[in-house]
This record gives sequence, C-alpha cells and structure tokens, in this order.
Amino acid sequence: RFVPERMVPFSFPLSKCALWDPVPIGDVIGSHIAYYRNPKLSMMEKTLRLAYRHAKQNEKKLLSCFLLGTLAVDEGGEGITLTIDRFDPGREV
Repeated sequence: RFVPERMVPFSFPLSKCALWDPVPIGDVIGSHIAYYRNPKLSMMEKTLRLAYRHAKQNEKKLLSCFLLGTLAVDEGGEGITLTIDRFDPGREV
C-alpha cells in the first residue's frame, strides 16, 4: 500500500566530484516496493530463533542487529519475495 506520509526522500552524500547533474528534471514521483507488486516475506526458522534468543538475552531496550537476505522478483513479474536467511547481532563499537 502506498503511504506518502511515511515516505522519506533520500539523498546522496556530498562529494567533490559529481557523476551527473544534480538539478531535478520533471515532476516528483513516488517509488514504493509494494505499489506495483505483491510482496512476500519468507524467513528461515533458525534465523528467527537466533534473533529471538539474542533479543531475550540482551538487557538493553534498544537492540541493534541485522537481518540479511535476498530480494527476488517472481517469474510472472507480479510479485516480489524477500527471503531472510541470516541474522547478524552486530557490534557494540
């Protein structure tokens, strides 16, 4: 579902050399992964259990970690599947 209130514009970091002209051309358009396709989320049970155990053992309220996976477009082009298969607890420093 397209929700423009939650959309945040992205920008690239400043650099000394630009590979393209940064001046906007044309109308502003929204781009959202679920606007044209039906998203599916698939997660390995082992990954979910590792993340749950790590969150349970952590005494802090805020937990920084990474869930890693792959994004694939279905054969018909109608849907996308996000498959999460790895958990990385991250580092404190």
